[in-house]
Amino acid sequence: MPATRPTEGTHRSTAEVIAKARQLHQQALEVGHSGRYTREGRLLRRALALLDTVGPTDDVDWVKARTRILITLAFAEAESATLARGISLLAELRPSVEALTDEHAKAELGAAIDGNHAGMLIRSGRYEESIPLLDSAIAHNERHIELGPQDRVRLMDSMIASLANRGQAYLEMGRIEQAFVNLNMAITIGMDNDLPMRVAYIRHALGDLHLRTGDIPEALHYYQQAERDYLELGPFMLPRLRIDQSQALISAGLADEVAKNLDDVLPQMQLERVQQDLAEAELMRATAALMEDNLSLGRKLANSARRRFKRRGSDAWAAVAALVGLRVDTALAWRGARIPASLPARASQLADELTSVRLMDEAAIARTLAARLEVRRGNLSEASALLGPLSRPGSLTSIEQRMLLRLTRAELAAALGNRRQAFAQARAGLTDLGRARDRMGGLELVSATAIHGQELGDLAVRLVLDGGDKAATARRMFGWLEQTRAQMYRYEPVSGIEDQQLVELIAEIRNLGYALRQAKLDGRPTAKLRSRYAERQRAAMRLGWHAASRWGKPRPVADVVEVLAHLGSKALVSFAVSGGSLLAVVLAQGRVRLVRLGSAAKASENAMRLHADLNAMAPDHLPEPLFEAISASARKHAAALDAQLLRPLTGLTGELVIIPTGALYAVPWGALDSLRSRPVVVAPSATAWLAASRGSFPDGHTALVRGPGLTAAIGEIDKLAAHYDKATLLAGSDATSSRVLEALDGAALVHIAAHGEHEADNALFSRLELVDGALFAHELARLRKPPRQVVLAACELALNRIRPGDEALGFAGALLAGGVGTVVAAASRVGDLPAAGAMDDYHRALGAGASPAVALAEAVSADPLRRPFVCLGS
Repeated sequence: MPATRPTEGTHRSTAEVIAKARQLHQQALEVGHSGRYTREGRLLRRALALLDTVGPTDDVDWVKARTRILITLAFAEAESATLARGISLLAELRPSVEALTDEHAKAELGAAIDGNHAGMLIRSGRYEESIPLLDSAIAHNERHIELGPQDRVRLMDSMIASLANRGQAYLEMGRIEQAFVNLNMAITIGMDNDLPMRVAYIRHALGDLHLRTGDIPEALHYYQQAERDYLELGPFMLPRLRIDQSQALISAGLADEVAKNLDDVLPQMQLERVQQDLAEAELMRATAALMEDNLSLGRKLANSARRRFKRRGSDAWAAVAALVGLRVDTALAWRGARIPASLPARASQLADELTSVRLMDEAAIARTLAARLEVRRGNLSEASALLGPLSRPGSLTSIEQRMLLRLTRAELAAALGNRRQAFAQARAGLTDLGRARDRMGGLELVSATAIHGQELGDLAVRLVLDGGDKAATARRMFGWLEQTRAQMYRYEPVSGIEDQQLVELIAEIRNLGYALRQAKLDGRPTAKLRSRYAERQRAAMRLGWHAASRWGKPRPVADVVEVLAHLGSKALVSFAVSGGSLLAVVLAQGRVRLVRLGSAAKASENAMRLHADLNAMAPDHLPEPLFEAISASARKHAAALDAQLLRPLTGLTGELVIIPTGALYAVPWGALDSLRSRPVVVAPSATAWLAASRGSFPDGHTALVRGPGLTAAIGEIDKLAAHYDKATLLAGSDATSSRVLEALDGAALVHIAAHGEHEADNALFSRLELVDGALFAHELARLRKPPRQVVLAACELALNRIRPGDEALGFAGALLAGGVGTVVAAASRVGDLPAAGAMDDYHRALGAGASPAVALAEAVSADPLRRPFVCLGS
């Protein structure tokens, strides 16, 4: 039957069908963004079937609509089925597009096919293969620009996508300069052409770039900007963003934040079945579990991720998942009596597999793990052979990889008897870690980074201990302890930091907290307020990682000579743990000595039991028999601590500076008989103590603050004012967060009687309750002149939150890190009457000219178990 010329009516029918097919295509795209690929596929096939009712035809619009629908179907197949299936569908399209005579359509569709093909490869870790395709896509777009596009917005969108993907591919290949060039070109085009979703995506990519270069705060800054845009424009991108944010947090050592970040989105991702994103999220969560020592969960998730990658045909990603699984199995084997021969062999095999897919950094990690396992097995020549070919870490090598390599080389040197080389590797590794820490932003990031150096620091301490107990060993031990502990206190605080967005967010959280407190008092429902409060707090926490949180330059680590010189007649005791043993480095009377103190577990148990007893006996009106039973237990544990920690340290006179470790931060030292009536200062490190002792502090005003809800006893700040010639009183409606911050700025002394609370999940949200809501530790960075001394009279806010590396956090920690010279706070709960008595005695002595440590020693000695206050800082 001869072909007939289409009638005008048929033309209208074709246009209507194309419009309807495009509508179905748009619906499919929206469904696909949520990962519902089965539903997306049904919509796409309906659109194709609809087009087939009026085709095949040479109508350009029909060809363009059909080709774009098939491109989307190919991408969906690559995501939900296999990469090979998606690529084969694209390959089937190329001949028909090449045959087009319409140059506009040919350029437009050629760019779309090549760009999507490259995107599939990038998603599967095949970055180098994607570059020629992206070059081709960009060339098609440039040709289309020359022709004069009929739809400029769509063309610019396509150009931005190709430039951004090429930047992403270059980034993954370690070609940072090319990545910067492409991403900056893309974001400029996006802004010039008012394409906000593309701009958001490129901000996301710039976050990836800064993550790769080690600038974690800047990466988190870009991720936060992208998140703000995604929430408004494209929530379907949030799971992908959570994965990349989590990678940044892993680099910063915040495994607990990664766990919360991903546990929130993994269930939804499992429902949506976005296989690549789900597998990457599982892999990141497995890494966090490994860092948190939850090895069973780490193994389960790493294996699940590897299976998903394999099903997709993402061999490179599957090898990365296998590497995380290997790290989990290595950690498990490390606890056993011996390392099976199969494990280093598996690591070496995996290194070869990773090399074959051009993942050179990951291959180096696998080979380093194989070497470390061989060192543990005693096969030192095999370990040397494995480490020998490894190149020096490059500028983009992650801190985790650097530390593993340094640790393995140090362990090999130690096993070979080359202590000098072992120490050199440990020192170089901690220097690497210091450089990474120097680039961090807020207190949370700085403190969390310590986890990466924990094993290297432990090795150095063990090597020092092998040198015996002579003076030279003690001096070396002191130096290593100062290099490995409480590093966040080394940084000079930068005063007056104020980010308006963060200030507004904190104010919102304060108002929500106040509303929540009132709702509880009134017996009203609180679920919505709690949810909003938690959501806003997490938003502020993420913002605080990069906003208004830069620290100054790091101070040099204190050495023995300068500490001894500054101590004078005082003594300093720095506690540490190596293996299961507790030890102390004692600096006194110009000498340094090392004292071994027995079981660390025993000391920790007595410290925590004493802490629990003091909490239990804090209420003012306990029944006498109960009070006697608890106080007897407390005295027993205090005596045990005294016998283990202090009595072996003979010859100590004068004021004592104590550097605790772990659970010893919870000890109220004045409760130990050897220290009764003796001035004691607790500091996170000798470096921090020295900095606080040498600090220049204002000779400003005295302020006495009373928060809401206090009993008459602890709230009697008028009585305390009698000890001073002039003091500013803030109580009732005057005790607001803004007035208290103002009082803190430039003060010589601020006494705060207010309820307070540690925030275990985020130390910077530890708070004091004031009349208008909470004053958060976050806000202390706004102080231009940190006060000389702060007294926290009515709450347990001493240094009780301890991260790896003895990074002591909390409200008191934020004060000290922010430049306050001395903080007086309770190490455990304290009753109102004992607190009031202690504070009256303390201020009387202080007003008479005693130093804080002397005044507190006198005040605490009247009732040591019921007045568990400590003097922190200097």
